[in-house]
Amino acid sequence: MNKGLIVKKSSLEGVIEVSGAKNSVLKLLTASILSDDKIILNNYPSSLLDARIHIGMLEKLGKSCKLLDATTVTIEGANRLSNRLEWDDRSIRNTLLILGALTARTGAGAVPLPGGCQLGDRTFDLHEMVLRSMGAEIWQEGNMLCAKAPSGGLLGAEIHLPIRSTGATENAIISGSLAKGTTRIWNPHIRPEIIDLINFLQTMGAKIRMFGQEHIEVTGVEGLHGTRYTVMPDNMEAITWLVASVMTGGDLEIKNFPYADLEVAMIHLRESGAKFYRGEGSLIVRGGRCYPLEISTGPHPGINSDVQPILAAYAACAQGESRIIDLRFPGRYGYAEEMAKMGLGYEIKGNLLKVHGNQGSIIGAHVKALDLRAGAALALCGLVAEGETVIEDAWQIARGYADFDKKLKSLGADIKWMG
Repeated sequence: MNKGLIVKKSSLEGVIEVSGAKNSVLKLLTASILSDDKIILNNYPSSLLDARIHIGMLEKLGKSCKLLDATTVTIEGANRLSNRLEWDDRSIRNTLLILGALTARTGAGAVPLPGGCQLGDRTFDLHEMVLRSMGAEIWQEGNMLCAKAPSGGLLGAEIHLPIRSTGATENAIISGSLAKGTTRIWNPHIRPEIIDLINFLQTMGAKIRMFGQEHIEVTGVEGLHGTRYTVMPDNMEAITWLVASVMTGGDLEIKNFPYADLEVAMIHLRESGAKFYRGEGSLIVRGGRCYPLEISTGPHPGINSDVQPILAAYAACAQGESRIIDLRFPGRYGYAEEMAKMGLGYEIKGNLLKVHGNQGSIIGAHVKALDLRAGAALALCGLVAEGETVIEDAWQIARGYADFDKKLKSLGADIKWMG
């Protein structure tokens, strides 16, 4: 797992296509537990480490999963579905959603405690609250989180989320799809990946209605059927290529670009020197120069917390001070210390990160990918640094970017795995 990536100064030019979204496809894979019928996912990012982990989990539960090609997977029930996930490999945070799906489908579930990126205080109390609201008992057995529904199955409920939690919203939607009665999720987090999950479940026969950011209404049904569905494009990957192009003075055409999902972030980038044009199904990034920016993250349609390490890399190339506040995961600035090894000047005051940018001062160094997006941000800095950058634990990047190094190489980047 301790796989390093070597990056050298490069300029990016050419055409690149955005793959299926990591933050959506994992939820669709979980929702496949709700039916034994065949499910076909197109635009499937088969090289993602987290997607491979999730497929392995589904197979452990008794599902049959087959790759038809690099972007198509089929999932169907082959054996009796187990409601206990015995898993000794690396865990991912999606196990919390698997618990909800198993409890809704079989009446009980047991999964390993979640893994994934450590982004401050990411507990699972809201997921427990969702299932308890629907009548389930929740308890821990060692490193396992367990749930049991009432004898008749989960019950529809009025769920009031204290914060706009993506995961809790998803768990309530998945669990409510097979619950008896109607579930209303108040104060949900309506973002593109949530809408993709809802659209997917609707093609399987789920009854779900959205009422803006106010609430989501899920009327439980007795069973769901199979479907063929195309995974939405990855907005995090898309914004990464846009930023990389401007940072390196490149010239890119980004195909399958989800423009509507990134409007707020792109307004900030355009005002901060990026030059891009909307093509037919693509984004053309041509020229531009990094200027300082000021952003705060927040629920959609605001700037996603995942974007801020990427925008900090952008700010590193700007002459002057940029300011970043993460309102979702306060203090998610560990990557700044790694960037400082490359010459970045920064300062943290409370929940405010100040980035003192200067592209000419960025130098190659030995750094560590603390999480998925931090790793990608360090790779972008490596593309503009003088000398060689070695990113330790760069396997983190492969958790959420399909063929990260291959795509960059196709654009002219000097990048390779160690060994």
